[in-house]
Amino acid sequence: MKKLLPLVLVLLIAGAVFAWFKLRPQEAAGNTLTLYGNVDIREAQLTFNASEHVDRILVEEGEHVTRDQLLAVLHQELFRSRVAQAQAQVEAKRQQLAKLRAGSRPEEIEKARAEVAAARARAKAAHDTWQRLQRLVARKLASQEEVETAHSNANAAQAQVEAAQAALKLLLAGPRKEDIAAAEADLKAAEANLALARQNLDNTELRAPADGIVRTRILEPGDMASPLKPALTLAFTDPVWVRTYLPETLLGKVKPGMRATITSDSYPDRSYAAWVGYISPTAEFTPKNVETPELRTRLVYQMRVFACNTNEELRLGMPATVQIDLQATVGDIPDCQKP
Repeated sequence: MKKLLPLVLVLLIAGAVFAWFKLRPQEAAGNTLTLYGNVDIREAQLTFNASEHVDRILVEEGEHVTRDQLLAVLHQELFRSRVAQAQAQVEAKRQQLAKLRAGSRPEEIEKARAEVAAARARAKAAHDTWQRLQRLVARKLASQEEVETAHSNANAAQAQVEAAQAALKLLLAGPRKEDIAAAEADLKAAEANLALARQNLDNTELRAPADGIVRTRILEPGDMASPLKPALTLAFTDPVWVRTYLPETLLGKVKPGMRATITSDSYPDRSYAAWVGYISPTAEFTPKNVETPELRTRLVYQMRVFACNTNEELRLGMPATVQIDLQATVGDIPDCQKP
């Protein structure tokens, strides 16, 4: 047993050394750095910006969609009615403002002038009656009470003349600036209310924010939607990158913009042009699913290596191997896309 113990220790040490050389990031011939990681993409949980029952879901899981494509629609009857009501209010306010800006019509002014003339005629008749009764009182052919009544009627008729003249003056002057300003403010408020109603109607439609693939249909027709409840999950097809980790000892040799190549076990005969797009400014311990137990306590820097995925063969979570050309010119990245 004692003779076997040294042999076991030697085998364990040899195995650990072999695993370290096999799984650690490797630098071949001093020019190429090999790293391992997984394909990653961005995803978004799409929600309606309104609360209503779902009317239609227009896409299926796995379907490719383009930016601004209509994906789903809520019931719109209530929102359309609010838009129609707001439009009617805007039209009413617009007509009211137009009336004030146009001022008085010629027919209205002529009518006011006729009313002034009629009031003057009535005032003259009342004044003449009062004067005649005054002469009759002296001859005792009319009572003092009749004279006083005629005097009151003459004063009232004169007041009517003044009122008609004031009305004509207002018509000639037109509406006040303050009234026009108030009407303009009312119209702006009605237009803002219409814009809000139209925006609420637009919020009943869910559109793709970018090109992507529908990953999950969370809501179905008849479900109640709200801004807090995702309706669809969209996986963006651009950009696609490999999330890997760069050891601290190699940090000075890798720069964003360096050219790289990505391969995967799923398509071993294919390689994908790539470039270093991002290196984390902060260090972290190596994730347990990336390196051997010996390397798990090493400090590493998360790195994103963006890939040209024109055929959409690289998928979320796929294991991938990254080879970085350490002699490549920084910024000399592939033409398929820019980070």
